[in-house]
Amino acid sequence: MPVDTQQILDEAEKLGRLVAQHPAIDRYKQAQRAVAEDPETSRTMAELNRQLETLARQQQAGMPVTDAQRQQLEAMEGRIVSNIKVKALNMAEVEFIDLLRKVTQTIQRPLVPEQPGGGAGAGAGAGARVAAPRA
Repeated sequence: MPVDTQQILDEAEKLGRLVAQHPAIDRYKQAQRAVAEDPETSRTMAELNRQLETLARQQQAGMPVTDAQRQQLEAMEGRIVSNIKVKALNMAEVEFIDLLRKVTQTIQRPLVPEQPGGGAGAGAGAGARVAAPRA
């Protein structure tokens, strides 16, 4: 019996509510909050984003990035990646994205015909990239 679009969307909404209850989602939200509530970390991340935007505009204008700018950017990135709250956020984000990838692959599995030799088609293993919310 054919299924209409609304039935699929209704089931997708149920799945979304179920996924929202997974512990990985809670860990991700907590890690986002921890970073957002830390003034030093928030300020450093905002500064890094401003610097990246400035350098991108500079390159678009045809001006090269100087060694001093590159060193300043690397130093700032080093401070951020060594921050324990940022590390926790990165780990939680990886877990969150991995969960979404697994869900996507599971949804796609019945859509791709089996290939001779038992392997699924080329599209089955290539989970869709999902843009996760940023802190």
